[in-house]
Amino acid sequence: MTAGVGETGGVRVLVVEDERRLAAAVKRGLEAEGFVVDLAHDGVTGLHLAREGAYDSVVLDIMLPGLSGYRVCQELRAAENWVPVLVLSAKDGEYDQADALDLGADDYLTKPFSYVVLAARLRALLRRGVVPRPPVLRCGDLSLDPASREVRRGAAPVSLTAREFALLEFLMRQAGSVVSKADLLSHVWDSADDIADLNVVEVYVGYLRKKIDVPFGRRTVQTVRGAGYRLAADGG
Repeated sequence: MTAGVGETGGVRVLVVEDERRLAAAVKRGLEAEGFVVDLAHDGVTGLHLAREGAYDSVVLDIMLPGLSGYRVCQELRAAENWVPVLVLSAKDGEYDQADALDLGADDYLTKPFSYVVLAARLRALLRRGVVPRPPVLRCGDLSLDPASREVRRGAAPVSLTAREFALLEFLMRQAGSVVSKADLLSHVWDSADDIADLNVVEVYVGYLRKKIDVPFGRRTVQTVRGAGYRLAADGG
């Protein structure tokens, strides 16, 4: 159940936490930092409020009755709701954190925690603003899922090496923009790798085209002469 909708002024934060004493303490701590805070104590209520409440940010536990925090975050992103989500959980394993971030969470803080750090993390999320951060990248019928490491052209799976996948992911995150070979080299290749030079970028772009373009009659990865490459936002 919810503690009631907060005032319309100020930064509104929804805290979804089933441990009521902890939830009340988080509410007091954030209100002391100037936030307006509402509470939900189960995943179903949390998802409903996050969808309907026009919050500036959501603080979300993972282990919740009714609907897990993972599912709440996944449902929000599937509905193209990009409210910043900070996961606050006692689950401190690296895979727990990776799963939450891959499902669309923006930050992850483990319990026990500092209220000062929690408030600072929320302010950092708010500075970034609400921008689309889909867990699955799409350009037309070309899709890439960073969590499952799957790439598809329509319904057809596309098998990529780890390096090809990293190259495509970076290009898709910059879709429609020109990316220089130097930028690709610095983001996709280890700077300590002696073979990593501009020529290797050209080679791997060629490999990528043979897998995502040639079999489908597309021109997704475009050469911008003298500048670098651009991935067509419509998938080519």
